[in-house]
Amino acid sequence: MPGGRLTQQDRQQIALGLADGLAYAEIARRLDRPTSTVTREVMRNGGPTAYRAEAAHRATERRAHRRRQSAPRGPQAPEQAYGRDAEAVHEYEETFTTVMTASGMPTMPARVMACLTLTDSGSLTASELVQRLRVSPASVSKAIAFLESQGMVRREQGEGRRERYVVDDDVWYQSMMASSRAIAQLVETARQGVRVFVSGTPAATRLENIARFLDFVSESTARAAEQAREILRMRPDTASGGTAQPRRDPIRE
Repeated sequence: MPGGRLTQQDRQQIALGLADGLAYAEIARRLDRPTSTVTREVMRNGGPTAYRAEAAHRATERRAHRRRQSAPRGPQAPEQAYGRDAEAVHEYEETFTTVMTASGMPTMPARVMACLTLTDSGSLTASELVQRLRVSPASVSKAIAFLESQGMVRREQGEGRRERYVVDDDVWYQSMMASSRAIAQLVETARQGVRVFVSGTPAATRLENIARFLDFVSESTARAAEQAREILRMRPDTASGGTAQPRRDPIRE
């Protein structure tokens, strides 16, 4: 599989593929590139409906120029743990951030969330985040406040007086449950509207349909999150001799 950055011709092929309604995986297959490369390229340059090859190429050149100008002089960055490819890790972190941003999360919280999630310890101090992301302490503080409000990170006391920001293993469970509760609130509000606009009228019927749909989504989301957490917390079956036996993963079946 070829390495290196996407060329202008590659970007033109991506634009043509999007115009033809092809999935990212199919476009990537035709370019002989990882799907994550195409996903990141499209999402950071306007999304599937607004992507333009020429504009994306110029934007990429500008970003590369800014990185060269802001690159710190001095010692090289420490080697990645476990023999990881530093460039691949950096590109994956960008992809992870881009996808979260596309899902609706503001850019800086998405960058902080990606940084915490992809750290083996799952926790960093404010100063470590500032150093890794090369942003101001105020930017980190605002991002953490947002993530805390969504139940996605928590604080714990570190060494001395420094706080550490932590992502727990069940962070996405907590996030899904928070989403379910928010949807349930919309259901209740829609049903209040049915009474206000008089049941049976066009507006009231529309609100009732909204309430029924979202009620199903809210209950299904909460039920699926609970089931997934229980399944993933189950320990592998242990044979009488004490040897762990392979266990099927019901989530993937």
